[in-house]
Amino acid sequence: MRLTYDGLKDISAWKNAGVELPSYDPQELSQRTAKNPLWVHFGIGNIFRIFIGGIADTLIRDGLIDRGIICVETFDYDVVDKIYKPFNNLALAVTLHEDGKTDKRILGSLTEALKAPGDWPRLKEIFTSPTLQMVSFTITEKGYALHGADGKYLSYVDADMNNTPDKAKGAMAIVTALLFERFMAGASPLALVSMDNVSQNGKKLRESVIETAEKWQEKNFVPAEFVDYVKDESRISFPWSMIDKITPRPSDDVGKMLSGLGVEDMQTVVTSKHTYIAPFVNAEAPGYLVVEDNFPNGRPPLEKAGMYLTDRKTVNLSERMKVTTCLNPIHSALCTFDRMLGYVLFADGMHDPELAELARQVGYVEGLPVVEDPKIISPRAFIDEVINVRFPNPYLGDTSARIATDISQGLAFRFGETIKAYVARYGTAEKLKAVPLAITGWLRYLLAVDDDGNAFELSPDPLNAEMTSRLAGVTFGQPESLTGQLKPILCNKNIFGVDLYEAGLGEKIETMFRDMLKGKGAVRAALKKYLA
Repeated sequence: MRLTYDGLKDISAWKNAGVELPSYDPQELSQRTAKNPLWVHFGIGNIFRIFIGGIADTLIRDGLIDRGIICVETFDYDVVDKIYKPFNNLALAVTLHEDGKTDKRILGSLTEALKAPGDWPRLKEIFTSPTLQMVSFTITEKGYALHGADGKYLSYVDADMNNTPDKAKGAMAIVTALLFERFMAGASPLALVSMDNVSQNGKKLRESVIETAEKWQEKNFVPAEFVDYVKDESRISFPWSMIDKITPRPSDDVGKMLSGLGVEDMQTVVTSKHTYIAPFVNAEAPGYLVVEDNFPNGRPPLEKAGMYLTDRKTVNLSERMKVTTCLNPIHSALCTFDRMLGYVLFADGMHDPELAELARQVGYVEGLPVVEDPKIISPRAFIDEVINVRFPNPYLGDTSARIATDISQGLAFRFGETIKAYVARYGTAEKLKAVPLAITGWLRYLLAVDDDGNAFELSPDPLNAEMTSRLAGVTFGQPESLTGQLKPILCNKNIFGVDLYEAGLGEKIETMFRDMLKGKGAVRAALKKYLA
């Protein structure tokens, strides 16, 4: 069995392997989409293929739309050459249930794979089509960035700003240049929908596009009317969204399972840009996508395939619910303790009694009382699913080391917002116990020594060097070596969003940290002590 148009013709073989085939002709769909494009997506990796591609597949299967998604890659061209084109853009979606069962479904909704700016004539043809309704994105937060930490343009962005639109290289310049082509071809409306896991993602996308357009207008590369076009949200909209679906790297076990069923060429590819991708995609069953309903050129009936269509305020509340209370804080609280207690898979840590209790207290006890209910999704039901179904799922294979990557960048939102809410309500956050314990766990993790005194490697993080330097002199087994090293960290509002001493938590964290330094088993003992 081959994952190609011709390979799908052996219907009985796929059926015997338990794989659901498209109920439509993917090849015919591809041809129809090419003539009258409806939906374009930038950033065509794993979560896009199984989640957003799955939404489109459902709509096509149910007869609600008659065209698929045109896929565009601006960063990792190996994905197009090694995963899309050899398999006729088909994807084998594997859903990993918590009981070990799998659902296997071939998606034919991804109809064309293009490189930008390499396939410029075809991209220009697509973007000048008045039938195009939406352009969506999963390009990661870095994809929207124009400036470095020093505030200056990134080198490739600087080149884009000083060159005409037809020479665009970076994602934001490419998108703005294609909008300029659409403007010159009649200025049809369009929705640009960021679906990245980024707070206020639509705002970030809009700001980058407008800044690019304004810079080009200053240099007389584009007229002022074009800037007005991209600024007018009745013509070019930038809906906000909240996305949530755990989609780990392709699992070797899943690849072997598919090969054992007779499916050919199911090996994972590691691209030159270090992307782990395969002809199949594995992910958990739950998924949430909340999108602001602002589509000036119309839209597919996305709500019929499980999306939530709502207003901007509700999107923002849904995102805050997830990031400040129901999911991300629990990830951040447990992953560092996992590393110190010897757990590799995040799911394994969820079965540890102390860590399960930490998850419960961070979410239910301390987070839920101060989170605002977005109404369309129940915070309690969401966290019930996270703690009881999603995080304990051993078949996802998600590692705590991966979750700890760049952890410092999210602390202000994941913990800081709850702390600020307690300060606003009570005048101090000193009644909190689990949140400061989680922060202490991060600080103790930065020593890169586990609870038995053995060294381990920290996950990549932009603050690792600075933090380990500040903790110099703090020694495992010597609580007395803590002599004030934490103070400049705990009062840093850039890290936590708040001065933790002013919030009433600084001294508490110092005490917890000192307890965790006492020697072998001290981390475990501190968890038991403070969670009692």
